[in-house]
Amino acid sequence: MDAKFLYDVIVVGAGHAGSEAAAAAARMGARTCLITMDMNKIAQMSCNPAIGGIAKGQIVREIDALGGLTGLVTDATAIQFRMLNRSKGPAMWSPRAQCDRTRFIREWRRRLENTDNLHIWQDEATELLAEGGQVCGVRTMWGVEFRARAVVITAGTFLNGLMHIGRRKVAGGRCAEPAATQLSESIVQFGIRRGRMKTGTPVRIDARSVHFEDMEEQPGENDFHRFSYVSPTRPLPQLRCWTCNTNAEVHEVLRRGLPDSPLYNGQIHSIGPRYCPSIETKLVTFPDRTQHPLFLEPEGVDTNELYLNGFSSSLPIDIQLEALKQIPCFRDLVVYRPGYAIEYDFFDPTQLRHTLESKMLDGLFLAGQVNGTTGYEEAAGQGLVAGINAALKCGGSASFSLQRDEAYVGVLIDDLVTKGVDEPYRMFTSRAEYRILLRQDNADIRLTPYAERLGLADATRSRLFAEKQEAVASIQEFCRNFSAKAERINLYLTQWGSAPLHGSMRLADLVSRPEVTLARLEEAVPALRERISVLPSQRDEAVEAAEIEMKYAGYIARERQLAEKMHRLEAIPIKGRFRYEEITQISTEGRQKLAAIDPETLGQAARIPGVSPSDISVLLVLLGR
Repeated sequence: MDAKFLYDVIVVGAGHAGSEAAAAAARMGARTCLITMDMNKIAQMSCNPAIGGIAKGQIVREIDALGGLTGLVTDATAIQFRMLNRSKGPAMWSPRAQCDRTRFIREWRRRLENTDNLHIWQDEATELLAEGGQVCGVRTMWGVEFRARAVVITAGTFLNGLMHIGRRKVAGGRCAEPAATQLSESIVQFGIRRGRMKTGTPVRIDARSVHFEDMEEQPGENDFHRFSYVSPTRPLPQLRCWTCNTNAEVHEVLRRGLPDSPLYNGQIHSIGPRYCPSIETKLVTFPDRTQHPLFLEPEGVDTNELYLNGFSSSLPIDIQLEALKQIPCFRDLVVYRPGYAIEYDFFDPTQLRHTLESKMLDGLFLAGQVNGTTGYEEAAGQGLVAGINAALKCGGSASFSLQRDEAYVGVLIDDLVTKGVDEPYRMFTSRAEYRILLRQDNADIRLTPYAERLGLADATRSRLFAEKQEAVASIQEFCRNFSAKAERINLYLTQWGSAPLHGSMRLADLVSRPEVTLARLEEAVPALRERISVLPSQRDEAVEAAEIEMKYAGYIARERQLAEKMHRLEAIPIKGRFRYEEITQISTEGRQKLAAIDPETLGQAARIPGVSPSDISVLLVLLGR
């Protein structure tokens, strides 16, 4: 007879989504089991060992502010940190860190193994169990039956995973790891729609074979910025990265291999990520380009393994190697393994609610690449929300979701459940209409109060959050009330290239000038320097946050007004109130899309592609508004 175990929440898959989901559910008091095929690959960085980047860095800051663990683990294992987009406005600033791959896994496992209410089980989930439209557990390869009130599926690229190098195909979820071949079939029997997607990864290089003198060094930064609001330091040594470019000789070799590329010989039919294309796709898409940038990045402190960012490929092995050897720095190249492509199953995210619970099966939650996304950060954000809602469901509490003006995670989930995906979804700042509100510096202001209410903020986080809030308020109050006199400030303003004053001006108004910063004003105004010097903690974080709020106050206020207008539509529930196929005043496409999505609110309906403003007006009239 099969063994049986009882839990509140079961999480299938211990990647970035599964690790965040399991940790959140357990910390909220739900008895949780995390099922993984390999405990030594928890939160494995399957592709680039880096966290963050454009918009992705904001997501990680939000995960941390909500009480998730990705930011803490990243800071503990970072080997190079950079703040991207500094030349642009603060809404675009995005933190990114290269991490030690092995230590990242070890740190995640340490934290999960020491989380109360969380049990880890090494096995393969092969069957989803349900009774009467309600999920009730899973069965594993070894015949063990796990019973629970909520199940979170975070299987990544493992569901019917198929790897490609040239014309060779091998079943697998990652290099040297088996695919999960039964669970996907078990899920679709409940009416959940399935599709196929593709992603890929580059060659891994032995550092001893690289001529670094022929490359350009890319240094990191070591200022106060972190991913977590509570991390004191980055303890590991900070390493170098390097850049180089492909050339005409490289492209000639790559073109010779295109007939054997699974992307172009009909072997792969699924769609890959448009914004992270393979090197062969770059050649076909941009035939006139004579070079493409490559970034060589370390995999860890104690390894010679390097990751070649920008050279994702599924071309035959000999073509990959021959092409790379045409680049001077790789003329003596030795690799650990070639790049490859992988196809895998995903499920239509429009069949999910904003809580990431399935509309088809009560108690089933889906998060990560199984929802058609790409990226560790997008997966982790979904996992956190799914884990929170799984725990809330078990406790009989109201569900949790984030609005588009509250978090990039809210934008991500709303895009998935409202618009669906026809290619792997990747977050960009351009996807957020309220990105001035969704900055990396203020994620704690937006989301830590939620973490406190959910029980995901410990005493240290709450204390540091309160201290930072007090510090920001103190700086802003001082700047609003202190006026600089022309005779004392004009010399500095002239040096900074800013127009001199004719009288006095409040510091808050001076800060709104592009050339003026609080750091410069500290030099010119001793009273401000004294006020900032006595802040209890997080001095640099508080100064940055206060300056941004003052400098961009007008833009922030205008965007908040726009968000409030949208909230009026979000406050009008429409789920179950219409038989859309019978509303002839709405366009045919609008009726079809509304019936397929069955939106929760009028605001969500307005964001569905194919639903026009006139369709929304019809619904408003029918509602009697």
